[in-house]
Formats: sequence, structure tokens, C-alpha cells
Amino acid sequence: MTPQIWGGIECTVNRVGNLFHDQVLRSGHGTRIDDIDRFAALGIRALRCPLLWERIAPTLREPPMWSDSDRQLLRMQECGIRPIAGLVHHGSGPAFTNLHDPQFPVLLARYARDVAERYPWIDTWTPINEPMATARFSGLYGHWYPHHSNDAAFTRIVLNECKAIVLAMRAIRTVHPGARYLHTDDVGVVTSTPRLQYQATFENARQRLALDLLTRRVDAHHMLWPYLHRAGMTEVERDWFLENEITPNMIGADYYPTSDRYLDSRCNRYPTECVGGNARERYVDVATHGRVGWSSTLPATLRSLHASYGIPLVLGEVHRSGFREQQLSWIQQAWTTARQMESEGVQLDAVVFWSLLGSFDWDDLVRAERGHYESGAFDVRSGALRPTAVATAIRAIAANGSHSHPVLWPRSATRSPARNAATSQTSGYRPILILGAGGTLGRAFIRRCEARHIGWHAMTRNELDISSRSELLRVVGALRPWAVVNASGYVSIDAAELDHITCRRVNVHGAANVAYACQRYDAALVTFSSDLVFDGAKMTPYVESDRAAPLSVYGISKFDGEQAVLAEAPGALVIRTSAFFGNDDKHNFVVQTLGLLASGREVLCSTSVVSPTFVPALADSTLDLLVDGAAGVWHQSSAESLSWSELARSLARLAGFDDQLVRDASQAELGYTGRRPAYSVLGSKRGCPLPELHASLTAVVRTWMSDR
Repeated sequence: MTPQIWGGIECTVNRVGNLFHDQVLRSGHGTRIDDIDRFAALGIRALRCPLLWERIAPTLREPPMWSDSDRQLLRMQECGIRPIAGLVHHGSGPAFTNLHDPQFPVLLARYARDVAERYPWIDTWTPINEPMATARFSGLYGHWYPHHSNDAAFTRIVLNECKAIVLAMRAIRTVHPGARYLHTDDVGVVTSTPRLQYQATFENARQRLALDLLTRRVDAHHMLWPYLHRAGMTEVERDWFLENEITPNMIGADYYPTSDRYLDSRCNRYPTECVGGNARERYVDVATHGRVGWSSTLPATLRSLHASYGIPLVLGEVHRSGFREQQLSWIQQAWTTARQMESEGVQLDAVVFWSLLGSFDWDDLVRAERGHYESGAFDVRSGALRPTAVATAIRAIAANGSHSHPVLWPRSATRSPARNAATSQTSGYRPILILGAGGTLGRAFIRRCEARHIGWHAMTRNELDISSRSELLRVVGALRPWAVVNASGYVSIDAAELDHITCRRVNVHGAANVAYACQRYDAALVTFSSDLVFDGAKMTPYVESDRAAPLSVYGISKFDGEQAVLAEAPGALVIRTSAFFGNDDKHNFVVQTLGLLASGREVLCSTSVVSPTFVPALADSTLDLLVDGAAGVWHQSSAESLSWSELARSLARLAGFDDQLVRDASQAELGYTGRRPAYSVLGSKRGCPLPELHASLTAVVRTWMSDR
């Protein structure tokens, strides 16, 4: 039987100190009832639904707050989506209890009964998500409340969680006798250097401890019993689990790129802060993903789980962070694995496409709210749901049993025109065509495509004149790229005042020619515009819908170019950006300013306020938008704003130079002939701001200093 398509919302409510970090609140899901309609349109048949204790019943004094859940569950019924109720998701419960509290199991069971009585028709439940992962982060590593880091606390938390699951399911079944239990946990495999094989064996056994407790496997002969007994588990507690079985109806196998771990005894290969260990020796615990020779352990692990427990499986939490093609590749691998299990006779009932709304700050295990967001099927940063290529892939799998995208095959980069042309004709391979390959932006796209293993073909302005429509049609027709990056452009603001004909030939007519060729040969297109389409009168960040009013020949050409492109190719992506900087272009403001400061010379700078743009980040963000099929005008720059002189002073301080060398200057003093607005900061209503400016500047300064 083909696995069903299920979905999940990243809904962690974890506690760090006295702060509760709520992913549902941060994604805005609780206030958007139409999220459910968007999920249903993907073909999702069941949804892991957060009915979380901390959100619904945060105190003992007040009655539960059901209104949001009532609305969401009613809409799910109307859309034909079956809920899988989650009660605790990586949390420690409300403030009046915690995972280490002896009363935690009884209190959770009481809440579970309340939920079941409110929604007696829900037939599948996950009282506690990933009990082992939660116990590690809360009791062994100290990341989450109650912030313990010892075997005794870890063991007590696991016992409390498992007892809570038993009591909660028992309470639920007094209301709904046929209620099913979906047990979820990470299923990564630990390997090691030969010296640490004993520790890897122990970790792999500990990984399944909750499942073994719930299925009555932890007896006096269990491998972990001596460890558990030393850590405080009594024989009475052990026997309680032997007498109170709650075998799962399904096992949810959660697997991420970082799930597989490698224990390395060669500590000298790693920074000191990475070194940990056990009571016997020091070692480093690192993700196995990406190491030479690594391959996914998921197929073997699924076979092992099915053989060991004889319980139907669900491939849970199919999601990964990273660039869009990495996310798509992960989905493809997961679906292929699920179908492989089907062909082998391993019962795998569903694949859960996770983080439908993305997630916040999981790069640091949600220990603080730093604003790091990774999108999923939808991107929520604009306040509305923008479907990504992940949504397209899920919809295709639900409808057709497969998905594809040209960015996924072949996953290699080449710059050979002959090889690219031949491959595209003989095997269907369609590269990205990068125009203007000799410029700052074109070179950045080449480097990022190489780093991301995206196939590309690049041409400089000398190799292809975009003002020639016939030449463009010939090249695009031969290569058949799936996307074109038009990084060509007339870039001199001042020279354009004296050479407006050439400026318009490239920025308007040339851009329109590229759009025409893309429309003719069914290629996605991204072209670039500028913050200089605005006049600076607004004095607050310009968003995509603001009226353009350029002051210069260059600015007029960029705005007219936008209009010409969208007239030829309405589905084109137009990126407005501002104030490029990076290490690879020796002529950009940042690199030139550092050179002047290093020589002790005065730096004259404009007081115009801009939003600087780190070019590699711009290229990465644009590639993701291209893969998503984004269209229309987008603003892409850092979220911060400052004047050119403030930027120069920041660079001086970062590099340890004298910031008194920087002096404000007027446009006339700087010799500008093309007028610049006094304020051209870009904001966005569409989301996707680039990384924080200080971090990008720091990276550029560090690289510049190391290259001196």
C-alpha cells in the first residue's frame, strides 16, 4: 500500500530558564484559520496537530482555553484532515510542573482526559513527542528546563515521560476506547572510532529506551538495566512498566541530517569547546552527515525497527534546514525510502512532511530567540503563507506519487559551453544560464552555484550582447536553461548621465530581450533592479508597493527595465537591491574603504542612507526564490540601514583602524553627476531579508585582513 501523505507543524513549546519559546506563536499559525485550507490543498490527509498543555491549560486556577483549538479542529474536519493530537512537544509542561516533577505523569494524564472529553472523536494521539530527545536536552545536556546534566536526572525524566504516556493514553481510552498511540522519536544511529565502539553501542541502546520501557522490554536482563539502576531506577519502577504495557499502534521514525552521530576519540582534530566525553575518556560527538563515506542509515533503521517491534511505521518529521535544493533532495530521498520499504514488505503507513510553516532558531536548539528562520512548505515571514518549492513537491507526491525539479538533476556544476549544450540536448539536463558572468553579481552566482552543486552555464558581456535579441534566442534555444540569471547591466550611475543611450540599451531593451527569450523557451528569469528607483522623499524603508520616482538616468533605466521585463515575462522575478559589498569585487565600497583606512588616508563618504547588501547572501536568497518559482518585484537587502559614512566608520572599528579618518561629504564634493536619493533604504512586505549586517561585515573584514 502506498504510504499516506501526512503533515506536521513545528510546534515546540520549550522552556529555557523562565522563558517559554512557542513556535506556534512565532509562526502565527494560531491566528490563521486558512492555514488548514492551504495544508489540505497539498493533499495532506492527516496533520500532527498541537493541542499543547502549555498553551491550552497554562495554570491550575483558570479553565482551559479551547477557542483556538476549537476553530482549528472544526476547520480540519471541514477540510477532511484527520488530527493526530500532540499534548507535549519538547516541553516541560506548564510552569506549575516540569519533566522532573514526580507529579508530572498524573498531571499530564488529567490534562489528556480533558482534551479527550473535549474532542472525543480524535482517534490518534502523541502524548509526548520524542521523549528521548527531550530527555537528552533537558536532563543530560542541560539545554532546556529543568536544565539538568547528569544520568540520574536524565533517567528520572525518561521514567516520568514514559509513565505519563501510559497514564495519558489510559485516560484518553476511558473516553475513546479505540484511541491509537503514535510514538515518535529520533532514530539516528551512532558510530565511532574503534576505541569508542562500546560507547556507540550504549548510545544506540539508550536511543530506544523509551520504546523498550513502553513495550515491556526493560527487565533484569536488559542491556541498560545496570545503568538505569545506578542512575536511580528502582526494581519497583521497573516492574511497574512490565505490568503497565502501552504498546504503540505506530512508531514515528524521525530522521534528520544531524540524526546520525559519530564519536571521535581524536580530540586534537576539533576545537576545545567541542570536546566532551564519559567517565572513562574524552571524545567528540559530531554529526556523521557529510563525512567521507557516509550514507543514510534510515533504510536499515526502518527495517530494524520493524523487525524488532513488529509495529507499523511512520516516517516522521521529513524536513531539513539548508538551501532549497537540499530540502527538495531530502524529500526525494525520504519518499524513495518509504516506497522502498513498501516494496520490501516493511509496513510503513505514512510519510509526515514536517515544518510546514518552517521553524525558528533550531540551529541553536531553540535556546534563545535570535530570529533565525528556516522555511518549510511555506514561508511565513511576510505574515502570510508563501508556498515554496517544498509545497510544490508535496503536492506532486500526493497527486502523482513523485516529484521532480531541474535543480535536482544532475547535482554537479560545469562551465563548459560544449558540454552543457550537448548534455541539454541529449539527456534533458537544463542548467541555470548566468548572464553578465564577468561582473560582481555574475561571479557571485557562479560561486554559489558551484558551492551548492547546481548546474550552470555562464556567459560574459563580451560573449553575449543582450541587446541582440537574435543572439539571445539562439543561445537560450540551444541551452534550454530552466532559469536565467540576468546579472548584466549598465552600472555606472554617473556615466549614465552622459551616455543615456547605452544605459537604456542594456538596462531596458537588453533586459526586455532576455525576458522575451525566457518566455519563448519556458525558462524562469530573475533580473536585478536598484534602490535608486526611489527619490528618498519617504524617509522610511521602501517596500515593493511604493511608487517609484527615480532621480537619475540610471534610476529611470532600472525602473523602465522592470516594466519592460514584466511586460514580456509576467512571471519573471525582479530583485531590487542596494549597495553591494563582498570580498571578491575589489572595486566595491567596503573593500576600497578598507584599503584607504589601512593606508591612513582620509575617506570621504556620502551621508545618503542605504541598506547594504552582502552579495553571496543575495545570490543564495535569489537562487532559493528561483527554485520556488517566485515572481514579481522583491526587495532583497539587509534589514539594517545606515549612511555610507556610518558604514565606513563601522568598517574602521571592525578592522581596528581610526574611524576619525572618515569624513562626511556632499554629493558635489564627491563628484557625483547622477543624483542619489538622500534615503533609499529597502524594506519588504514579502519577507526574506538577508542575514544580519554586522555578521556579514565582520566576515568580509576578517577575510580581507587574512588576505592582506
